Amino acid sequence: MINKIDQFQNVFFIGVAGVGMSAIAQYLKGIGKDVSGSDRYFHPDEYNKTKTQLEAEGIKCFLQDGSGIDENTDLVVVSTAIEDTVYEVQKAKELGISIIRRSELLSIIAKSKKTIAVAGTSGKSTTSAMLYQILLDAGFQPSIISGAGLTSIIKQGKIGNAAIGKGDWLIIEADESDGSVVQYEPEIGLLLNIDKDHQEIEELIDLFTIFKNNTKGLFIVNQSNTLAKTLSADLECDFGFEDENARYSVTDFSQNGFYLSFRVLGQAVNMNSIGRHSAENAAAAIAVANQIGIDLEICADSLEHYEGIYRRHQILGQKNGVWVIDDYAHNPAKCAASIKACQPLAKKLIAWFQPHGYKPTKFLRNDFVEEISHALRPQDEIWMSEIFYAGGTAEKDISANDLVKDISANGKKAFFVENRNDLLEKLRPELTEGTVLLLMGARDPSLEEFCKKLYEQL
Repeated sequence: MINKIDQFQNVFFIGVAGVGMSAIAQYLKGIGKDVSGSDRYFHPDEYNKTKTQLEAEGIKCFLQDGSGIDENTDLVVVSTAIEDTVYEVQKAKELGISIIRRSELLSIIAKSKKTIAVAGTSGKSTTSAMLYQILLDAGFQPSIISGAGLTSIIKQGKIGNAAIGKGDWLIIEADESDGSVVQYEPEIGLLLNIDKDHQEIEELIDLFTIFKNNTKGLFIVNQSNTLAKTLSADLECDFGFEDENARYSVTDFSQNGFYLSFRVLGQAVNMNSIGRHSAENAAAAIAVANQIGIDLEICADSLEHYEGIYRRHQILGQKNGVWVIDDYAHNPAKCAASIKACQPLAKKLIAWFQPHGYKPTKFLRNDFVEEISHALRPQDEIWMSEIFYAGGTAEKDISANDLVKDISANGKKAFFVENRNDLLEKLRPELTEGTVLLLMGARDPSLEEFCKKLYEQL
């Protein structure tokens, strides 16, 4: 059984184009492994941006037909989305090749470095990126394996979700959605929040408690989150938003358009970002960085130049007096936070949301309705299109229209457009000058292109 990073050299990823898989693939290539992979989105004679970017890093890409796996392959990596019935999995078994889950491999990588594991139901990618930027600017030469592309790295023509530095520190996201958060034993554990998402609250608390117990050094939590603070280990390390119990508390917060200003331990911080949740994430990154010896002034200077991450309040532009913003929000707390962050930008907000997965949408139905209804002002609107279906055997026993009807029953302005391609035509009369159009959704690989096309046609 493979449990150390030096026990394999030739590794193959099934589903290599996925954001979690491609990040690890790039990291392993960067430390000298022979890396290849396949994906169902790769087709003959058809351009695929991720495939091109992976190949530019020296990662060989194959169709998902088994041609990339042979007797020279030491290890095959699969994500939770890859079922045992997939032909490549069967071929690997026939050849006696070790098969490992993505999260297990990330755990093995984490054990080879001094690791900071960022956990919580919201904000992991953003906080990881902020922390990476601070450590980078402080000369620590960190590495990162992220769930989203960092804009500063994307500008180099890369996917942007991984970077390999010569320093000791590695920043990773510890995911609770598949329970893998319990596999990590980091030097520093960071817990941002606990809100209902993929599991019931009791299950989440159990997972994060194990994560806390597995952390070998500092365990830092958000004192402003009701459930997260119950796992606090040391208030001197904790952060929060205008919370007197947290040492690294955000104070003097203000938002002026797309610009935030606040203080942490008296240090002024200015950022190009929106929303109190962004300041909270910044305080988390500052808490970790300061605890490992980075001066607050360096943290503040780094955050002032922080460029953000892919599809997290990504500003597509302004046309005809309407700002269009693309965001990855996909659970109730994230959707509500995204809506609230955009409200100071305009007198009227129109939000559009495409839920993903029939099972999670049904599980979170009441939470979506409650959080979104509470976030919307009387003049705001929420529009939804039908749930994104990624395939499989899911029972289609709920519609996004069910959420719309429930939100309408709460006295809020909610509308359903089944086919998102009809959205702009229906929206045009509502898109008056001084409006912000917020587009939200995740997991659907075509969302980026859809949002860009909508903006172009505005």
